[in-house]
Amino acid sequence: MADREQPVTLRTRKFLRNALLQRKQMVVDVLHPNRANVSKDELRSKLSELYKADKTQVSVFGFRTQYGGGKSTGFALIYDSQEALKKFEPHYRLVRIGEAKKIEKPSRQQRKQRKNRSKEFRGTAKTKGAATKDKKK
Repeated sequence: MADREQPVTLRTRKFLRNALLQRKQMVVDVLHPNRANVSKDELRSKLSELYKADKTQVSVFGFRTQYGGGKSTGFALIYDSQEALKKFEPHYRLVRIGEAKKIEKPSRQQRKQRKNRSKEFRGTAKTKGAATKDKKK
């Protein structure tokens, strides 16, 4: 945990006030010497202090650490309200910050296999599929 005490400097550039999407958007440069990287959660809290917003209204993503370390660059969105965040932010990013539940569904391969199995019984009742397959052989 000694890493958390290391100083971190945030610099924002390309700041834009997006009234249509009810947010402020910016590129964030994070200077973190003597430290591998900075967690997104920590960045969200620091940006919320900097821009006097609630931490739940801040979304950060797309961070890349420069070669050699010490500096990372990414993107930040600060929404005007919690409702705006939920309305405009993609679902997967809401899941990352804990504002939404992940939709549990079968794997892509399982979905494709189920689809192809059901194609075998075109024109027959789908529930009878397993029984008719045995009769074919």
